[in-house]
Amino acid sequence: MKIALVAGEASGDLLGAGLIAELRKRFPQAEFGGVGGDAMRAAGLDAWHDASELAVMGLAEVLHHLPRLLRLRRDVRERVLAWRPDVFIGIDAPDFNLGVEKWLKQRDIRTVHYVSPSVWAWRENRAEKIGRSADRVLCLFPMEPPIYAKHHIDARFVGHPLADEMPLEPDRTAARRQLGLDHDRPVLALLPGSRVGEIERLGNDFLAAAARVLASAPGLQIVVPMANTHAQAAFQRVLTTHPDADALAPALREIVGHARTLMIASDVVLLASGTATLEAMLAKRPMVVAYKVASLTYAMVKLFGLLKVENVSLPNVLAGERVVPELMQHDCTPEKLADATLAFLRDPDATAALQPRFRELHLQLRQDASARAADAVAELLARP
Repeated sequence: MKIALVAGEASGDLLGAGLIAELRKRFPQAEFGGVGGDAMRAAGLDAWHDASELAVMGLAEVLHHLPRLLRLRRDVRERVLAWRPDVFIGIDAPDFNLGVEKWLKQRDIRTVHYVSPSVWAWRENRAEKIGRSADRVLCLFPMEPPIYAKHHIDARFVGHPLADEMPLEPDRTAARRQLGLDHDRPVLALLPGSRVGEIERLGNDFLAAAARVLASAPGLQIVVPMANTHAQAAFQRVLTTHPDADALAPALREIVGHARTLMIASDVVLLASGTATLEAMLAKRPMVVAYKVASLTYAMVKLFGLLKVENVSLPNVLAGERVVPELMQHDCTPEKLADATLAFLRDPDATAALQPRFRELHLQLRQDASARAADAVAELLARP
C-alpha cells in the first residue's frame, strides 16, 4: 500500500499526522510520501517538500508567489504519478491540492480531499468543482456534507481532531502554573496570527489595543505565543517600532509555542480569525476575533460579492449566531478591539454564559476524527 499526502501549514500537518497514525493501524506495511511538516515526518511521512512552502493566503499573496507555487505543484503531481500510490490525500490547501487531485484523478489515481473548503461561506457551487477533483471529501464540520449532497458529491463528516484532543473541562489553574503566570492577575492572550503577513497586518493594531486594555487593567498579564522563529522575528519587528512598546514592556511576555495552554490560562483571547478561534472555543475562553487582508484581496471580495455569510469565525458559524465579537477589515481598529476585550474582562457573567454553549459545540465535533477519516479512506480503497 502506498499513500500520498500533501498538507499545507501547521494545522494541516497535525491533521495529516493523526491520519497517518490511524491509517498505519489499518495498513501496517503502508508507505507514506508527499508534502508535510514535522508532525507528519514524525508519523512516518517521507517528505518531498515541507508544508511551509504552501503557506500562502489571500489573492494578492498568491499572485505574488504564483510562479513558485506552479513549479511546486508540477513537481508534486509528476512525482506522485511516477510513484503510483493507491490513493492521494490532499489535506486542506485547496488552491494547491484541488488542482493536483483533479490532474491525478484524470489519470486513474483515487483522490481524497481532507478538510472541505468553506463552501458554506464562499460560493457554494464550488462543491461541484471539488467533486471533479476528489472521489471523496472528508469534512470537519457537520454543516458541510448536506451542501455536497445537493450536488451529488460523496462527503463525510468525520469530526475535528482538535475536539478529540482538548479536554471538555480545561484546567486553568494547571495551565497558569505550567506557564508561570500569576494566578491572581488577569491574562490577555494575544494571537495576531502565525503567518508573517498576518503579523505585519495585525500586529500594530493588536499591540495598540493591548496598551489600551492595560491602561484600564493595570495588573494585566499580556502573553504572545509565537508559532515559530519566523513569526517571532516578524512580531519583534513590529514591536520594536511600536509607539506603545515601552508602556507594554512590563506586562508583555513572548513565548514560543504553547498557544493552546495559554488560551486555557487566559481570561480573554484577542486573536486572528482562523483555526485558532476553534481552539479558543474548545478552551472555553471568551474571545475577540479580528482580521485584515491585503487591500487588493478585500477589494476583490467586495467587488465580486464572494463572501456569502455575516459571520466568519468558527464559533459563530457553528453556533449559527454571533456569540463572540468579530472585527474585520475596517472595524479592526485598536479602539474597537480594546473595547470588546474590556467588555469580557469587566463582565464575568458574559464569560460564564459562553461556557455551556462552547461545551455543546465541543461535543458535537468530538467524533474520533482521525479514526473516522481513516475508515473513510479505507472504505474508498476497498472499492474495485
